Amino acid sequence: MKPFAIKRLALAVLASALVLSTLTACVPLLIGGAAVGSLVATDRRTSGAQLEDEGIELRAMSRLRDNIGSRARVSVTSYNRQVLLTGEVLNAQDKKLAEQVVTRVENVSAVFNELAIINSPSLVQLSADILITGQVKALLIDAKDLYANAFKVVTERGTVYLMGRVTQREANQATEIVRGARGVRKVVRIFEVISEDELARLLPTPAKPQPAGTKPAAKN
Repeated sequence: MKPFAIKRLALAVLASALVLSTLTACVPLLIGGAAVGSLVATDRRTSGAQLEDEGIELRAMSRLRDNIGSRARVSVTSYNRQVLLTGEVLNAQDKKLAEQVVTRVENVSAVFNELAIINSPSLVQLSADILITGQVKALLIDAKDLYANAFKVVTERGTVYLMGRVTQREANQATEIVRGARGVRKVVRIFEVISEDELARLLPTPAKPQPAGTKPAAKN
């Protein structure tokens, strides 16, 4: 099977699993794209930053459950200690409380509060958002000169939130791609912009090809 087809298949499987988990409400949603990561470039965060982000998400969700409970649906996404809050709350007081709770979590550098003050969305809307996320990830994988795993994608009510450490060129290109995706109403960018020189340092150095007829060095 061609690599392109494998990537598409992986995305389809991921999207299907997410839809099922949403409809049954038995498994938490994981929108970070871990299943796709092995197919594309490595994460631009350090391994320590990735672990720290996972810890932030777990601690934040635990404290939100303690302070707000089941009267809100809040998703927490952390990237390089910048935290995005999406979902729904019933009133402005709970929206403010959610932000205050997450701001106090250890190692959080910034909180972007995108919580909507509405009733919980329908299962149809949740499924549509999951499919948009899958479509966006597929488009980023297909795009030239972009590393899909440099982007974290979250979708809420047709609004796509993009996070990551990217250059201005990558940010602009990804935004135009996502805007053209079916069902996308709006694109919100939460990027840490880096220079092209820094990007070059982050990318793995390709191995130099061995001249024909060269024997590998003997191991001691």
